[in-house]
Amino acid sequence: MKKSIQLFTIALCASALSLGGYHLYLEQEEVNSQEYQTPWATEASQASTQLASYYADDANSNFTEAAERTVNAVVHVKNVTVTRQARNAFEYFYGSGETQKAIRGAGSGVILSPDGLIVTNNHVIKGAAEVQVTLNDNKTYVAEVLGTAPDNDIALLKIDASNLDYLPFGDSNNVQIGEWVLAVGNPFNLTSTVTAGIVSAKARDLGKSDRNFQSFIQTDAAVNPGNSGGALVNTRGELIGINTAITSQTGSFIGYSFAIPSNNAKKIVDDLLEFGNVRKAILGVRGSELNGEMAKQLEVDNTQGFYIGSVDPESGASVAGLKEGDIITAIDDIKIRKFSDMTGYLNSKNPGETVSVNFIRNNNMKKTDVVLDIFEVYQIEEIGVEVIDISKDDLKRYGAESGVLINKTMSSSFTKSDLSGLLITKIDEKEVNSIDDVKSIITSRNSDEPMLVTFLSPNGQEKTYVFR
Repeated sequence: MKKSIQLFTIALCASALSLGGYHLYLEQEEVNSQEYQTPWATEASQASTQLASYYADDANSNFTEAAERTVNAVVHVKNVTVTRQARNAFEYFYGSGETQKAIRGAGSGVILSPDGLIVTNNHVIKGAAEVQVTLNDNKTYVAEVLGTAPDNDIALLKIDASNLDYLPFGDSNNVQIGEWVLAVGNPFNLTSTVTAGIVSAKARDLGKSDRNFQSFIQTDAAVNPGNSGGALVNTRGELIGINTAITSQTGSFIGYSFAIPSNNAKKIVDDLLEFGNVRKAILGVRGSELNGEMAKQLEVDNTQGFYIGSVDPESGASVAGLKEGDIITAIDDIKIRKFSDMTGYLNSKNPGETVSVNFIRNNNMKKTDVVLDIFEVYQIEEIGVEVIDISKDDLKRYGAESGVLINKTMSSSFTKSDLSGLLITKIDEKEVNSIDDVKSIITSRNSDEPMLVTFLSPNGQEKTYVFR
């Protein structure tokens, strides 16, 4: 009996020790597994959670919501020509007859306000006798052209309407490469067409003709003839660009489309509303963008940025201390890799605003604040050229004491040759020192008399032409 009790006690103790060891080992192991995870497991878990959240909250709703918000705010813009059809010989000789309208072109536009302010491309409405705007509900209005900016390919329209759907401006500076975007417009006269793509590149310059440097958002969203002037929106339905151009050998979309950034379009619209024209802001520097070859020629280490070749006297850049040889790398924390980065950002700013400029001087990073100047130009319509003031240092290079520089040749020019880079030293035998002198001479002269204009080329050749 005593032996049985001893055996029972030993067995009981052994069981207790086994049970205690079991719980101690396994529970401790479970706690350890909860407290420690590998870094890649944590990152994978967070990424999976964020991805699931993105698809749940964004992908299933944002495209449809953004499209729904946008289609009613994008309109069909028609360029209408008006002609008179003579019904008999009398009407033919006296210029009367039945009025006929014909559509000579069409594009898209974006409603910017509930009372009918609309932005589109200038090339969509250029030469129109009448501009018709059709909303997504098929209501048609005759639009008033409030202003145009041909150099920027922007036109501002107004229709007499109220309570319209409209698109808010987004910040195109915050657009990221790879971000999803929607292009909304009326290609091939198909109303309310929505295509999707991503931002392929920013600050694209499609050409440097007419000395007019542009900066576009490039996307792979399908854009075709008729999309011009339509909306490029992000997945929140914010307007981040005005679809403007495609690069194609066939005239149809082959994978590249380009949009004017919304910050630039907004600034142009504001200028047209307030001043009737576009006021251009400049730093007051001249130079070139850097690349590998240019860096070797200039003997600098940087292969990106804007190299300052000269600083205009009394300009904001001169007052701020910028000098020849400085390399601009950023403006207001916007990275400057090439010239179109700089012009694209400055085209969204107003004269008189202050920008923060990061630059490299003697391999040292520096920073300064620059008050932007206004880029003043004057168009001499009589001969079809646009002129700007020229610095004294640049005048010396021409061997001249006075003159204004031809900035670009207009489409109405008396010649098909590019006259940019020539000086105009005299008009009607009166010496010109500034564009103010040109304005004064042009406005005070008798338009019935011939105009004498003296040109000076960079190689010193001087010629005077008579314009009647």
